[in-house]
Amino acid sequence: MLRSMFTAISSLSLHQTFMDVVADNLANVNTPGFKSSSVTFQDQFAQLISAGAAPTAELGGINPVQIGLGARLGTISTAFTQGTMQFTGKETDLAIQGGGFFIYEDGNVRCYSREGSLTMDSEGYLVNAGTGMRIMGWQAISTSGSAAAIDTGRPIGAIQIPVDSIIAQATQNVIMGGNLDATSPTGASGAIDVTFGAYDSLGVLHTISIEFTKTSDNNWDWTATSGASGNGTLSFDNDGQYLAGGGTVTIPASGGAAATVIDLDMSSVSQLAMASNVASVSQDGVAAGSLNGFSVISSTGEIYGTYTNGLQRLLGQVALASFVNPAGLIRSEGNLFLAGLNSGDPEIGTAGTSGRGTLSSGYLEASNVDLGREFTNMILAQRGFQASSRIISASDEMLQELVNIAR
Repeated sequence: MLRSMFTAISSLSLHQTFMDVVADNLANVNTPGFKSSSVTFQDQFAQLISAGAAPTAELGGINPVQIGLGARLGTISTAFTQGTMQFTGKETDLAIQGGGFFIYEDGNVRCYSREGSLTMDSEGYLVNAGTGMRIMGWQAISTSGSAAAIDTGRPIGAIQIPVDSIIAQATQNVIMGGNLDATSPTGASGAIDVTFGAYDSLGVLHTISIEFTKTSDNNWDWTATSGASGNGTLSFDNDGQYLAGGGTVTIPASGGAAATVIDLDMSSVSQLAMASNVASVSQDGVAAGSLNGFSVISSTGEIYGTYTNGLQRLLGQVALASFVNPAGLIRSEGNLFLAGLNSGDPEIGTAGTSGRGTLSSGYLEASNVDLGREFTNMILAQRGFQASSRIISASDEMLQELVNIAR
């Protein structure tokens, strides 16, 4: 009787733990990125009353006689099944589709999470909106002009948005169009003068003049003036259509800006018997502009800044981590996990590689708690607890009857 009471008491504690897990799952049914837990039980060791006996020539074998001593907690495991995608409309909210974890640091501890609600702090760092921990990735490395690149072979670090950055783009290509008068006299130097603007690497606007001189029928020379250098030829067919020619113009280095080499595309220029009207149709340089926003590219996690002059520049890239055994991670507060003894080391890389999922910008991953399953588990935990309490009541009544025998 005492044995049955102690067995039932252990069962009460076990089913209370079961209910605690169910309560935690239900409490986090609306927590973004939350992963539900499940409980498994194991039986306790059994008391051996008789070891039994092997068969003999005269008698058959006898099975052992054992009395089980209740149940114990086997595991509380975390289910890393995919949660649904919830649209937020905020470009810095990120959700992972597939495996992988975001990587966060607070300066001392590195944590992992499926929750990617990001914001920018006063120093320009991308941080988790709830915990303030900085998300880890790679900062872009400037190459030339407004260009930048990501080197994923470097160690990861906190991603900082250069909020005060200003960039310009030097002119590299100019497309010229219009007409050169076919009736122009040969050798009339400077008869046709075209002026256009181009930018150096600092965003300074330079005025460039091109003089066209007819050298023979269907052939022209051109020369750059007004502080720029360059010359070339231009030829047309008998129908006055472009045949060959063009070249480059160089703005010399000045004021800290490097020399700017500009490719002149003259394939849209014609030579017909009408007034000359050659002009610059387009050029790809822009003046200096400041950062006015940024966005995260879905699938890759690349972060691009947008500038007031219309340019976009790669600023960084979010890193993801994967584990051989995610169930071995240690839960922490704030939807965070720590690497555990049985999780394996984190394998860090970009989204969409080596089993790491892809990213969706403007979404958060919802909790993967299944309400139907949790309510069913609640009933199971309640009935198990109730049955164990009945065992205690019945054992108590049996003890009472035993005590009453002495009266």
